[in-house]
Amino acid sequence: MAELLFWPFVAGLVLTGMHAWFGLHVLARGVVFVDLALAQVAALGVTVAILGGHAVQSEAAYWYALAFAAGAAVLFAAVRAHEAAMQQEAVIGIVYAVSASLGVLALDRAPQGAEHIKQLLIGSILTVTPQEAGMLALLYGLIGALHWILRRPLLEASFNPLLAAARRRRIFLWDVVFYGSFALVVTSSVRIAGVLLVFSYLIVPAAIAGLFASSVRGRLLIAWALGAAITAAGFVASWHWDLPTGPAVVSAFGAAIALVALGFASRRAILMAFCGALALAGLLAVAFPQVEQPWLDAVQEVFLDEEERATRADSLQLVTEASAEIARLRALEQDLRWGAKTMDAEKQERLRQYLAGRSELMAGEQLVLQQLRATARERQRYALGIPLMLMGAGALVLVARSARRKT
Repeated sequence: MAELLFWPFVAGLVLTGMHAWFGLHVLARGVVFVDLALAQVAALGVTVAILGGHAVQSEAAYWYALAFAAGAAVLFAAVRAHEAAMQQEAVIGIVYAVSASLGVLALDRAPQGAEHIKQLLIGSILTVTPQEAGMLALLYGLIGALHWILRRPLLEASFNPLLAAARRRRIFLWDVVFYGSFALVVTSSVRIAGVLLVFSYLIVPAAIAGLFASSVRGRLLIAWALGAAITAAGFVASWHWDLPTGPAVVSAFGAAIALVALGFASRRAILMAFCGALALAGLLAVAFPQVEQPWLDAVQEVFLDEEERATRADSLQLVTEASAEIARLRALEQDLRWGAKTMDAEKQERLRQYLAGRSELMAGEQLVLQQLRATARERQRYALGIPLMLMGAGALVLVARSARRKT
């Protein structure tokens, strides 16, 4: 597994590193679907290359895609200057719809057109080579360095265009730099990962990070960590359930943002449920200390002294050994009863007596364990039960009061 998924995972980390940065800009500009539009325009360029007789993964197809995406990038930069007349997001949607339609029409005339559409959508990240991952990292490293050098005007153009205008920044120039480099990134990414996965890398980590941090640096660090973790989860799910890798990672991104959204939507209810559970657990420990509560058994040794812990360890070992031996001897007894094996009557009687003796011995050790458990429970009743009950009830009251004040 590790050998097969190593380089695809490296490629996923490279995509996360670059796309998380662009995702912050895209969300700040309010052009969420610009990635899909540029990716679709790049796919249209690949389609034109296919009709010209070039393979999907050929260099010619890449340059076709880059030329188409660069043209769309210049268009988006120009439209922003006339935002009052026509919204940029509307132009992005139109470009996406038209390029997608033209791509379908063109591929309808190409052999294996449906297969080409599928490849453009989901990509082939699982087959990425070390050379491809290295070239992608080098290219994104250069683009990242350029953006670092020009970070101040680029950040102002995205996050504070009014301030940029007040400082007489040439916003159109910086938009061309932004969309042009973005087109290069998208074209290179779609070639490996496909349209859907590239969009997920761009939007999902940045969107989730925006819920937890306000600064650009904080959002970027969170987005990088989330992208890496979700990529790993998607790859593991793909391997474990034998799923297509690209769609599995996209689904992992979708599951992540769904969980975060659910948590934010019902965080007060979740917090109240947690506080209530703490209070109830404490109440049960105080009122009914001997009732089956696995969480108390898990910390049982903490509430035993050194001699009691040694006795418990010895009893557990004896019970384990006796259980294994009794299971083996009972299987032998069953074989004798059904005639699978033979044994004279005297040996059978000895076997029966030995089984009875081992069972009594195990019952005695189990009684010791029960007594130690009861001792620990009495101590847990006051050391854990009362504090948990008070903490949970107090926190529940505070959360309820806070909810009333806000309403």
